Amino acid sequence: MIEFSEVATVIELAVAPAFLLTGIGAILAVMATRLSRIVDRYRILNEGPKKLNMEHKKEIEYLIKRSKWTHWAIALTTVSALFVCVLIAMIFIATEVSFNFDQLITILFILAMAFLVLGLLSFLREVDLSKGVIKF
Repeated sequence: MIEFSEVATVIELAVAPAFLLTGIGAILAVMATRLSRIVDRYRILNEGPKKLNMEHKKEIEYLIKRSKWTHWAIALTTVSALFVCVLIAMIFIATEVSFNFDQLITILFILAMAFLVLGLLSFLREVDLSKGVIKF
């Protein structure tokens, strides 16, 4: 049977990844908002005149590229969040079954950070592409 002090320690260990999960959720909200704006602009351009000028066609191409990068950013960041969730669960499971999951927990954390970095890099690329429609 697990003692209260062990449970308290486990909860302390799980709090940091839980805060990380909150941060990832906020990042995902920003990404989802950007994706919805891309989709809205795409719809506006497609609902306009059937014969699009070259400028609109170029903007649609940018929107398609941006949507792909945003999709990857969301997917990779979501996988990162899933790894953090599994990490939190593993912390509690390791305590319950009295088995050493240290190596697995470490690998999960590294994977979560790797996917988060890839997601953020994808998002950075989308932000860079978004500058393409601004005329200097």
